[in-house]
Formats: sequence, structure tokens, C-alpha cells
Amino acid sequence: MIRLASLFLLALATLPAFAQQPPPKGDLQKFVFAESKIFPGTSRTVTIYVPKQYDGKTPACLWVCQDGVQYNAPTVFDKLIAEKEMPITIGVFVTPGEVKAANKDALPRYNRSLEYDGLGDSYARFLIEELLPAVENMKSTDGREIKLSKNPDDRAIGGASSGAICAFTAAWERPDSFHRVFSAIGTYVGLRGGNNYPTLLRKYEPKPLRVFLEDGEGDLDIYGGDWWMANQEMQRSLKFAGYEQTFNWGKGGHNGQHATEIFPDAMKWLWKDHGKPIVAGRGSPQLQQVLKPGEGWTLVGEGYKFTEGPIANAKGEVFFTDIPTSKTYKIGSDGKPVEVSADNGKASGFAFGPDGGLYGTGGGLGALVKYDDKGKREIVCEGIKGNDLVALHDGSFYITAPGTPDQVMHVSKDGKKSVADTGIKFSNGITVSPDQTLLFVAESRTHWVWSYQIGADGKLSHKQKYFHLHAPDSDDNAWADGLKCDTDGRLYVATNIGVQFCDQAGRVNGIIPMPNGKCANICFGGAKFDVLYATCFDKVYARKVKVTGCNTFDKPIKPKAPQL
Repeated sequence: MIRLASLFLLALATLPAFAQQPPPKGDLQKFVFAESKIFPGTSRTVTIYVPKQYDGKTPACLWVCQDGVQYNAPTVFDKLIAEKEMPITIGVFVTPGEVKAANKDALPRYNRSLEYDGLGDSYARFLIEELLPAVENMKSTDGREIKLSKNPDDRAIGGASSGAICAFTAAWERPDSFHRVFSAIGTYVGLRGGNNYPTLLRKYEPKPLRVFLEDGEGDLDIYGGDWWMANQEMQRSLKFAGYEQTFNWGKGGHNGQHATEIFPDAMKWLWKDHGKPIVAGRGSPQLQQVLKPGEGWTLVGEGYKFTEGPIANAKGEVFFTDIPTSKTYKIGSDGKPVEVSADNGKASGFAFGPDGGLYGTGGGLGALVKYDDKGKREIVCEGIKGNDLVALHDGSFYITAPGTPDQVMHVSKDGKKSVADTGIKFSNGITVSPDQTLLFVAESRTHWVWSYQIGADGKLSHKQKYFHLHAPDSDDNAWADGLKCDTDGRLYVATNIGVQFCDQAGRVNGIIPMPNGKCANICFGGAKFDVLYATCFDKVYARKVKVTGCNTFDKPIKPKAPQL
């Protein structure tokens, strides 16, 4: 016994000092936040954790948790920070908003499901634009300034159930602000669209996120879906798309017991290798066929009013219009736009014909026109309040003319116009298949792109809602605009969630988001037509891709048949 006691005392003496004493205890304080404009009328309790090691000068890492303090997080953070298993981190624990009851006989409006279960960027914006600035205006109880790192690698967010999908959505929508996600018993089911995530994860260009998932076999199986299966599907999709992810599955139900037990290890994994950047995964095979590794969007130009109509000539030189200013720009040899015309008649769509001429249309023109090298306009066909157009190899044109009535116009090679179709809900972008036997027309006020067969006389037949697009949770419509094809037959569509590309069977294979979240039109340019250009309202972007754009002024080509 004496020998054992001596060994125990010897072992105790060799332990680090922090293992022999309780770790320094962080500071906790609460306040009520009731100044939201994004969720008007709401108030909520916010608890702030500030570790003792924080010096009040160096911006700290950030942990945001929904539904307030969970998982014994302050105690866990005290220990892990002291043991240097996680960086110095300030915790912000937020309860969901409530709108106070109108009177004593009424109930409050409970915002939890609205804020947490819904897709879209509203809650992320609430955190980034409203709550976190309010936190940084506070001080700890001992007077230290609260400074939060803006580096997304230094910011983690988590929660349970609806709070978990909320955390994932915040990072998904704003990877510029959060790279680390802890999700416990996540509600990735059909309450407010969360069941779409496993599909979207497989189609979107991957984002730089690290995700820890927890759930149990006894989780809910109710009207909104099966939580246990949904979480496994999330994990499978994250893995498929190449995200950095891990999981811990248990036997429990819809409660926090298992998550609390594993929380320390989850935090160690989530914060491992802190200081090294979290990078995006490889993406699906379909994305890999289109996107080049290491190539992202680069800014070509900015400061415009509303850019549209990008199109490349036979040399791969790209032209676009800034509609409100009526200016035409050409992207020069240095990759920068230069003004080539100060008055294009407020053209909204451009196309190069087989004769090498630049053609334009738009509501301000009221016609199909041809521009000479100095920008002077020659009328080809009058009486067309066009929006966008495509020029075919045979010298004919198809033009979208939204309005009342909404029309698709045909202009023959000898300049005769006719109405090819009516009834689309805001006909917009337009192009043809590589073999020039199918016409594609974007219907902006739905999530469809229509397909027609082109007859020898230019007439259209076999009209079909064909390409099924994804729309953001904040909009009922995909707002499809510019359309272009590559030589393999894929259709690229400018939409309000980025560039969606579809296979020949009409299915979205990939989604490429834009840096500024907007996209009006697209084209392929560059000497090899392997640069994708996008006009994005006030900005123009470009990125190198693996595929080659198909020019409609060239002879038709027959791509390989799709896998059905």
C-alpha cells in the first residue's frame, strides 16, 4: 500500500500544473437584444462567454450557438482553452427571437422555426450585420474590450435540432464568415426546405467548411421526415462532395444527452490544426468535368449600372452592354474592359452572326440592329421590343420579347419577322443546342427553361418545360436569364443562385455561385473559348474552365448523346 501511494504521489507531481488545478473560469454575462431590423419586433437573450486568457486586444476566435448555452460549453471551453486544445474563443449563445404578445390574453409570435429551419441568408445576416456588432460594442464584466476575428477560419457555429440546421445554413450561406459547424440531431427534413440540402450539397461548387454531425437511431420520425435518416444522408452528401466532415452516431433520441457527452471531442476535432486554412472539397464528378482545380472567379470590371448581353466574336473577344448608360464594352487583351461605344441604344442583348457582325436588341432599340466597328447602328428588322437574342449559322435569329403579349420572335436571314411562340412567363435568355435543332428559352418567372424543336422553315414545335432549375428559398422563381451551351451539349443558365449547368436530359448537374451573389448573363470567350464570363449587375467576372463554349455562328456540331 505504501509503495502504491508513493507511486500515485510521484505521478501526481509529474502532471502539468493546469491538470492539478481547475482551469481558469471564463466570464459570463447576459443581455437582451431587441434592435433587429431583419427580424423586426423580436427580442432575445444573448449570453457572452469571455475566457480568462483573452487579453482584450487581440481579436478572439468565435463560437456562436443557437438556443442559448448548451453542452456545458463554458466549462468545456475553460478546460480545452487551458489545455490548448482549442484557441482562445469568445462564445455567443443566442436564443431564438420572440415578438411579445399584444396583450395578456395573447401569445407571443415564436420565431424559432422561421429563423432556424428556413433556408436562405436571413439569419446569417442577422448575426453578421446586427448581433455580432452589438456584442463587439460591449465589454466583459472586468472591462475588457470584445474583439472578434473576422477570419472565417476563426469562427465556428453550432446548435441542436433546428438550431443545428440554422448553424449549417449560416455557414453555407456565408462561408466568408463561418468555416466550422457543429450539428447535433439536425433538422434536415421537410419543415421549411431543409430536406433539399443533401441534393444541393452534391450539386453546388463546394465551400470551405468543416462539419461535425451527431445524431442517434432513436431520433424523431414524424410528419416532417425521419431525422436519423436525414442526418445520415447529409453526411453521405458531404462525403460525396469532398467536404471535410466527420460524425458520431449514437442510440439516443431527440435530446442533447449524446451531444453533450461528445462535445469536448467534437470541439477538439472542429478546431484541430487551427491556423491552417480550411479548404473546399473537390466536388462531384460532374463539377470536376467543368471546373479547373485552383481556378475561381476573377473580377474583370466593376462600377457599372447593370451589365448584360455578354458575347464573344470568332477571336474570343468578349463584348457586353451596360444597359442604363447605353455603353458597349470590349474586354481588351489585358483582360480589362474598354468602352467601344457610348450609345448602343440601350441594348440588352448581343449576338455575333456568321458574317462576323455584332447584332443587338433591346427595349430601347425597338428593333434588331447591326453595329459597325464604330458602334453605328443599322436596322435589320423593326418593331421588335427584344430582350435577348441568338444568331444561328444560317443567318436567322430568335429573339425573346417579354411583355404583353410575351413573345419569342423569329427573324429570317432575309430580315422577315414572325411570332414563333407566345405565353412564356417573361421570356428571357435564349440559345440553341450545338446541332442547332433545338431552341432553349429561359422562363424567368418560374424555375423552367423551355425546349422547342426548330423546323427547316424556322417554325417551332414540340414545346416542352424541359430544364428543371433550382430556385433560392427567398424566391419562388429561379429568374433564369442568359443561356449558353458548351460543345458537349451542356446548357449553362444564369440564375439568382449562380450559374446552373444542365445535361442534355434537362437535369441540373452543377451550381456555380457568384462572388457577389448575382448573375444576369454568361458567355464563353478567350482564344480557346474556355473562359466563362458572367455579367453580374455592377460587376463582370471570369473563370477558366475545362469545357469549350459552343458558338452558334459556327457550323452545327453533334455532341455525344447523354447518359439517361
